[in-house]
Amino acid sequence: MFGRPAGRGSVYAPEVVRGRVIAHRDGYGFLAREDGGDDVYLPAREMAGLMHGDRIACEVRVSRRGRRLPPRQSGVVVEVIERTRRVVVGRFFRAGGLSFASPDHRNLPHDVAITDGQAADGEMVVVELADPPVAGRRGAGPTGRIVERLGDPERPGMAAEIAIRSHGIPHVWPGDVLAEAERVPLEVADADMDHATSAAGGARSRTDLRDLPLVTIDGADAKDFDDAVHCAPRPGGWKLTVAIADVAHYVRPGTALDREAALRGTSVYFPGRVVPMLPERLSNGICSLNPEVDRLCLACEMYVDRRGRVTRSFFRDAVMRSRARLTYPEVEAAVFAGEAGARRRLGALLPHLEALREVYAVLRRARRRRGAIDLEIGEPRVVLAPDGGVSHVEPAPRLVSHQLIEECMIAANVAAARRLARGRIPFLYRVHPPPDEEGLRELGSFLGRAGVDFDPGEEAGPAAFAAAAEQAAERADVEILHLMLLRAMAKAVYQPANAGHFGLALEQYTHFTSPIRRYPDLLVHRALRGEAAGGGAREETAALGRSTSAAERRAEEASRDALSRLVCQHLRTRVGDTFAGRITGVASFGVFVRLDGLQVDGLVHVRSLGGDWYRFDRAGRFLEGEAAGRRFTVGDGMEVRITGADPDERRVHLEPVDPDGVPAGREGGPRREGRRGRGRGPGRSRFQGRDRSRSRDRGF
Repeated sequence: MFGRPAGRGSVYAPEVVRGRVIAHRDGYGFLAREDGGDDVYLPAREMAGLMHGDRIACEVRVSRRGRRLPPRQSGVVVEVIERTRRVVVGRFFRAGGLSFASPDHRNLPHDVAITDGQAADGEMVVVELADPPVAGRRGAGPTGRIVERLGDPERPGMAAEIAIRSHGIPHVWPGDVLAEAERVPLEVADADMDHATSAAGGARSRTDLRDLPLVTIDGADAKDFDDAVHCAPRPGGWKLTVAIADVAHYVRPGTALDREAALRGTSVYFPGRVVPMLPERLSNGICSLNPEVDRLCLACEMYVDRRGRVTRSFFRDAVMRSRARLTYPEVEAAVFAGEAGARRRLGALLPHLEALREVYAVLRRARRRRGAIDLEIGEPRVVLAPDGGVSHVEPAPRLVSHQLIEECMIAANVAAARRLARGRIPFLYRVHPPPDEEGLRELGSFLGRAGVDFDPGEEAGPAAFAAAAEQAAERADVEILHLMLLRAMAKAVYQPANAGHFGLALEQYTHFTSPIRRYPDLLVHRALRGEAAGGGAREETAALGRSTSAAERRAEEASRDALSRLVCQHLRTRVGDTFAGRITGVASFGVFVRLDGLQVDGLVHVRSLGGDWYRFDRAGRFLEGEAAGRRFTVGDGMEVRITGADPDERRVHLEPVDPDGVPAGREGGPRREGRRGRGRGPGRSRFQGRDRSRSRDRGF
């Protein structure tokens, strides 16, 4: 038992709930309830003996917070059920003759006392925890021993190294996994070209697609190619073929390769580095659809009519030979920009790519008709120098060729979901739940003040979000409005129970197109061949859904963490530079501003907003000065100057160029150049994922 016993001194049985601790660096925290209820606030006195990620039971109490705010649930810790954190990554330092590690993870407020091992001051170290913090004992923080010295945090490549260890990303291959990988052939065996076998037994003939001019289209730095595409016109429409690497042929259930892939769940991408789900012998070798070599695949053949409907689809075990490894920019130049030189370089492949452009157009129109949501939210891209340091930061490119591949992958995923839904084998749907009522109300209030029509009622389905996004598309603050739409939505998950995909406005959806880098896709490939995940029980499939969803979140957090560190390292060289920007968030301590041209957010502290006392309106998301009445609201424009950047805190510090001026306003300025077709054009959809060269169906 830990803390005070539940119900002591009470005349009623209090509610006791379980969940995971979400710690905040300022000392307080929250309990993410396992029953799906609202988070429970954990004050600093309760957090004194806890660490981020601990699984606990706590007694829930409800307190009033004044007339303007709703009651808040707060918790009293009853029991620590599980300590999940085994290691901490931090900066080593000495104080008063003692050694400590200051955790790099922003959710770990406790310094760790070092009982064994030494390092240089300021060096990054990995510490294995020996004892957790103890509540009620002054100075009784966690203790541990140094198990790895990482070195100078400014060294090129360290951002990824720190994030990998801080977020617990598996990155060392066990010996049995490497041994199995070495036994995988480097070339496709003749027998495998004729027949496909499965763990369920039996063999099926493979279709020979080596004469079909399939091509891969990826980012310039991609090395693992999951998918290849081909399109040909036919009466009344097109035949679209999406060929996906046959990873399931080489990674069989119950093997060391399979266990490690399930543990990793997904490949993790950092600037200049990848932590793959499968060893490179498979991910970049025999499984990758490299050009001009024979490869095994699972091909989805779809017949698409002129309204963008897939009228028939078939899945075939096949052998293929990619005709070319194309990149997004060269397809953009040849197919969408019509550059003569780029078109000549494609040669005989050009007609097939023109057919792809045609089928993309009808699939895109069908997407809009069903009410799928397209959100333009730019993201920063870190460009590395030859020595591995940061050369510069720029907005990630936005190309129509990305959307072309996205639509092909979505079509194949839908076809896989429909095919499997008719069977009896449990599999993992990709489910994107609708927003909750509170999120809808807050969004409706915000959009109403911004002049965007949006009804937050029960019928606020994908079409309502899509309509609001369309209204915002022509405005100067489009990215901020789309960001608020995104924040109102839930996170997509993997689960065996179908609940539809809200963002894509689809009744059935799964992930089929990236088995080299996502474990759920590998499970879907097995299901299409009659192999049940986890032995066939729905409960085991559900457990795999939870673990792979958690692995995806872990990978996203680690990637974002490393990117933020690199951005801050670069922006320290740009102190004093000024930028136009727009407010993306408001808090009691200041406003967050996104810098135009970088897509990076920084903090303008409230004390930099001129000589006034500011009131924070949580519901309205604005700060208002009591004397001058100036208001700073999400979406307002602001010209700012970089005053500093802290890689350890992952925070960029800004100040207004004119602290006594009035915010630039919401509607100011023309819409940004580069949009096409009613403001959508090549803008990036949030459902496309962080890096299109890595997430081919882009999405939720």
